[in-house]
Amino acid sequence: MVFMKLNTLQALVAAVDEGSLRAAARRVGVSQPALTKMVRELELELGATLLQRSTKGVLPTPQGKVLVEHARKAVRELDDAVTQIDQLGGRMVGELSIGAVPLAVLLLIPETLRTYGREFPDIQLRVREELYIAQLGNLRQGEVDVALGPIPDPLPAGEFHVEPLMPIEMAVVVGRGSPLARARSLRELADARWVYTSLSGHTGYAHMLFTRHGMTPPEPAAMVNSTLALLALIGSSECVGLMPLPIALHPAAAPYMTVVPISEGHLQLTLGAIVRHDALLKPAVRQFLAHLHRAVGHAATVDPGRA
Repeated sequence: MVFMKLNTLQALVAAVDEGSLRAAARRVGVSQPALTKMVRELELELGATLLQRSTKGVLPTPQGKVLVEHARKAVRELDDAVTQIDQLGGRMVGELSIGAVPLAVLLLIPETLRTYGREFPDIQLRVREELYIAQLGNLRQGEVDVALGPIPDPLPAGEFHVEPLMPIEMAVVVGRGSPLARARSLRELADARWVYTSLSGHTGYAHMLFTRHGMTPPEPAAMVNSTLALLALIGSSECVGLMPLPIALHPAAAPYMTVVPISEGHLQLTLGAIVRHDALLKPAVRQFLAHLHRAVGHAATVDPGRA
């Protein structure tokens, strides 16, 4: 049986992340010879080379990639356990990672950050933007604690806890001045070059829009997971895409695009907060959800048409 120490696994993960033994040593707070010894002892214990060393740095071998993937999970779960113990004992400390679609970043995150940060100043919020969250891979892998976005349909039964927050509308948009803006039905846009906000051509909100109206979704001309890329492609080319209506009408985006008034109307979705059931044990997560609901109320007060 192989017994691996936590600090040794942390050293290996740091070496892969940094691509340098020297930088990894600084990160974990040991000397470079000490870190090199830790990794070498781990390789001897496993009987496998874990890192490829060169003058340019280090890279994981196939065996190293396998171990690093599991080591990340182990380190993250142990860190989560320590944080949860602290929080259950009344010490609200640690980090909370949020994956959010742009609309949630625009309407909910600022107010949530303001009120949550004021009540729990020792918890650091880490927000990462995701244009499409339906696969929920980051949530499943524990890379985010809460996912904010349109609630996928269907969701695996019993895997997640879902809290609906507010209705949203996804509008068909084209670049300002595009002749495609004259379209009045989805069928007129079926042959256009569509930009999908998804991980494949078989998912995404545009795919969903066509499917809901009994039409075959077109193959995407491009797939993006960046708001800037989506704005750039739609605003400067003959492409069509879907965008949350409040963002399409926002002063930062409106000069570059036009909402197409198709007869089928906007794609109606529900923005929600999605968490793993085990994450609900964390007081920080439960409190964050409560502050999110308050932020929804605040958004409705600021602009009653948004919620």
